[in-house]
Amino acid sequence: MRAATTNRTFLKNYGNILLMLGGVLTGCLLGLIFGERIEVIKPIGDIFLNLLFTAVVPLVFFTIASSIAGIDQSQKFGKLMTVMLLVFIGTVLIAAITTILAVTIFPINAIHTNGNLNIGNQNASKPLGEVIVNMLTVDDVYKLFSRSNMLPLMVFSGIIGFAVLHAGERGKPFLHFLQSGSEVLTRFLMFVMKLAPIGLGAYFASQVGTLGPQLLGSYAKALGVFHGVCLFYFVVWFSIYAFIAGGKQAVKLYWRNNIAPSATALGTCSSIATIPVNLLAASNMRIPAYIGNIAIPLGATLHKDGSSISSVIKIAAVFALFHKPFSGIDVLLIALLVTIIVSMVEGGIPSGGYLGELLVLSVYNFPAEAFPIVIILGTLVDPVATVMNVTCDTAAGMLVSRIMEGKNWMRLGQKSNEFNV
Repeated sequence: MRAATTNRTFLKNYGNILLMLGGVLTGCLLGLIFGERIEVIKPIGDIFLNLLFTAVVPLVFFTIASSIAGIDQSQKFGKLMTVMLLVFIGTVLIAAITTILAVTIFPINAIHTNGNLNIGNQNASKPLGEVIVNMLTVDDVYKLFSRSNMLPLMVFSGIIGFAVLHAGERGKPFLHFLQSGSEVLTRFLMFVMKLAPIGLGAYFASQVGTLGPQLLGSYAKALGVFHGVCLFYFVVWFSIYAFIAGGKQAVKLYWRNNIAPSATALGTCSSIATIPVNLLAASNMRIPAYIGNIAIPLGATLHKDGSSISSVIKIAAVFALFHKPFSGIDVLLIALLVTIIVSMVEGGIPSGGYLGELLVLSVYNFPAEAFPIVIILGTLVDPVATVMNVTCDTAAGMLVSRIMEGKNWMRLGQKSNEFNV
């Protein structure tokens, strides 16, 4: 009985991932067997991608705008929120920079092929100011609702959300419209994703049939670099964060209480599902209750070091696929900007990882053919990325405690948490 329950839980948490990977593996085998003749089923994959593109773009507008418009204005965003957000952004940047260094030292293999994977650079030879303007805004409203302008859409959605928030009672009907639209588009996306095993399987059958097994080799290298970076970041940087926060005692507290959240994250593949376990871990780490009770739930949505690492890996992998050097100040600064945005907004959007992938395609002007590549990479790294996303929240909680309460924060936390465990 217990084994059957465990199996049902495993299938519930990983069933969709296994189906998607099963479809992709089947497609890869068909591509290897039939070669270029398998191109006949490529339209199936194209239909799936088109449905996905049309679902994600309006979903971004509705979810971002409704999330901001629905903020409870009675909440006070003072010093604690400022410090917390700065710590979140700081660790996300450290994760991204660490990954950039890793892919520089261990570059992901480019695919040597005669296929038609080409990319145009619309920003070539343009002044930096013009590039920034084009990246953040568009000159006509209809251009917002295009997958090539995801970042301007997010900026517009955020401003709309704040406008509704400050419209008060008169803005309530529009808020209800945004919330309803978010729910409807979420359901639509869920329906589309049920076709993922077939759609992605057909697409990868075509890609492997055309490009050959070299495509799989690039995946292996990307996954190897990702897991290497995660292991290094998990052991080294989390220990450094804890040491900065409270010395050797904080390091011992962190690792003594980090096992349960890590195991729960790996078992559920969900940052949200791990919140209760992470709250208990934060209490045992002596993070003051008023900090832990905000940092952990908020971090589950806004703070994702694992997503930061995977975002850079995806960008580097797509650059390798299209034979473009992942180097240069402009390329790397944009990668850092994209990483911060993806890490802080994807948790508030259902299937938010796809937003990150669309944003990468949009900012760097990659064609639609790159989208399935990053989808599968995101699926493969998701369990380990979730572990990183969860465990970085308690490390951030320690850093925030050190800044807010000084070097004696563990003593304060021990007292305050006696009544909140």
